[in-house]
Amino acid sequence: MSGKIQLVSPVDGEVYVTRDVLSPKDARAAVARAHAAQPDWAARPLDERIRLVMAGVEALIAMNDRIVPELARMMGRPVRYGGEMGGVRERAEYMAKIAAETLAPQVVEDSGTFRRELRRVPVGVVFIIAPWNYPFLTAINGIVPALIAGNAVVLKHASQTLLAGERLAEAMHKAGVPEDIFQNLVLDHATTEALIAERNFGFVNFTGSVGGGQAIERAAAGGFTGTGLELGGKDPGYVAEDADLEAAVNGLMDGAMFNSGQCCCGIERIYVHDSLYDGFVARAADWVRALKLGDPTDPETTMGPMANLRFAKLVREQVAEAVAAGARPLIEASEFPADDGGAYLAPQVLVDVRHDMRVMREESFGPVVGIMPVRDDAEAIALMNDCAYGLTASIWTADSDRAAAIGEKLETGTVFMNRCDYLDPALCWTGVKDTGRGASLSALGFHAVTRPKSFHLKKVTA
Repeated sequence: MSGKIQLVSPVDGEVYVTRDVLSPKDARAAVARAHAAQPDWAARPLDERIRLVMAGVEALIAMNDRIVPELARMMGRPVRYGGEMGGVRERAEYMAKIAAETLAPQVVEDSGTFRRELRRVPVGVVFIIAPWNYPFLTAINGIVPALIAGNAVVLKHASQTLLAGERLAEAMHKAGVPEDIFQNLVLDHATTEALIAERNFGFVNFTGSVGGGQAIERAAAGGFTGTGLELGGKDPGYVAEDADLEAAVNGLMDGAMFNSGQCCCGIERIYVHDSLYDGFVARAADWVRALKLGDPTDPETTMGPMANLRFAKLVREQVAEAVAAGARPLIEASEFPADDGGAYLAPQVLVDVRHDMRVMREESFGPVVGIMPVRDDAEAIALMNDCAYGLTASIWTADSDRAAAIGEKLETGTVFMNRCDYLDPALCWTGVKDTGRGASLSALGFHAVTRPKSFHLKKVTA
């Protein structure tokens, strides 16, 4: 074996799960089995593939009572929130519903002389590298369309959520998806990059850090392997003067603090029109003070620890730097006695912040948000775009035409109005700038894991 991966629980700092890392030889053999099995899987009728995959999704949902406490132990999400299965079902059902139409051949001509059509065919073996923060939702985004489209799937889950990959494999196999068609492998970084560099995959789907995405691209360089990369984020919210103030506070602060701020599309910076700024800030601080930081296995806890000590350390550093540079923290450490200087980190709201502070420009991925006043839409747009990332932006206004006009000027993948931190399976999930490239969900999610193949069939020779 190449070694072991230990999952250290943020709840108590103890090793929760240990797994052997697959050797490069065994990893290559597993991928070879996926390649060998894939043509037979692709030859099955689409309806059969959909039935088996959706049965796998239902088997996973049936495990929720096991999964919720495992999530609490693995990455600190409070059990009171009940897991991710509502979103898992919504996304899977939508992708299954649109599969037949999306994957159907586009017939250009079917005459006595020619049949011309454009088909979408599977890319072969899809490699999914899933993150720990939403270990089922993010994985399902790629797994469901890849399998339905006729691909084999190799899953490598994050070391912080090793059991999530095992549960996904257990559910799919229980439902009848062949074991070689869906494989969960425990891999180290070196073997992961080697498998990609050796052109083992038709497509690589990665959700994680910018550095991780760069490593994937380097490994794939020259091999013409397709990649879908969802990387960092620093998602903004803008509260216009005509916004519903209470709704904006509730929506944006939940978007900033849920999952201890560890959301790909979580709100990390907020811009509020001058006329509402003081009221928003006061309500935002009160909203945060109502949270209960503590053991995520306690049903009364509303905020658990961050998933890893190093994640909490980064947030503390950003906050300390901002305060030293003039930012004002609204939350006193004494208000959250469970903050232990380690993974348990008190939430924070910062005002008097500026864009030369890391906390307003670099990803925090934790329970901190900076709030700035703005004069008008133009200033809000300039500040929202003043960032290396572009996943989502949330606009709070009573005027949908205004929101659309603002959204047109934003460098982002998704524009929300009067909501945030949500994936609509009918719409493409994508990003710009350092947030990455590619698309998941919607019809484009099927396009990512298939390739076009043209048929020009001349029926007569005269």
